[in-house]
Amino acid sequence: MATLKKKVSEAKAFVLHSISWSDNSLIVNVFSREYGLIAGVAKSAKRPYSVLRPINAHFQPLLVSWSGSGELKTITKVETDGFYCIPERALMSAWYLNELILRGVAKEDPHEKLFDCYEDALLGLVSDTDPRIVLRRFEWQWLCEIGYGLDSAEPDFYDLKKEPELRNELRLNISKALNRSTLNVRENLNHLSKLIATRSHTEDT
Repeated sequence: MATLKKKVSEAKAFVLHSISWSDNSLIVNVFSREYGLIAGVAKSAKRPYSVLRPINAHFQPLLVSWSGSGELKTITKVETDGFYCIPERALMSAWYLNELILRGVAKEDPHEKLFDCYEDALLGLVSDTDPRIVLRRFEWQWLCEIGYGLDSAEPDFYDLKKEPELRNELRLNISKALNRSTLNVRENLNHLSKLIATRSHTEDT
């Protein structure tokens, strides 16, 4: 684990999760390239002219500054470092990537390679690459980074005929890595699929 500085300036990062705190502030989980997962308070970030306003955006490359040596940092400055336009149909896939990192990576433990893989995955979703290719590749990389990699050569992620078999194999290892707990995104997706199926059946009858 890296020794964390009391002040960090312009760290390359993405916001993975945020919740409201008081009327205008946020508590955020930020995935930074050099410092790993960081939790912080972004005071008044929801105000229209706040210098922390960019912290409201998920899936966007940011330069984040913070201070503090405790578990919860104080976000002091946020700047945009580009713009990614994730298609609406790919948002669930993007949230899935975020949850894998949040659930599988320890706080304040740098994973520079995984950060780069995450950024590449977002760019894949932006470029309209088949989400199955993007997700299987990232799942493979995520498992390797946290010590649950498969004992086999890296597959051809573009071979979609073999994708179902690969998906099942990867999901089995992901389940082991997460102590067989279910990911929230997957639960929500299953629930949504059931709602759509029920609605379609109702409309047909």
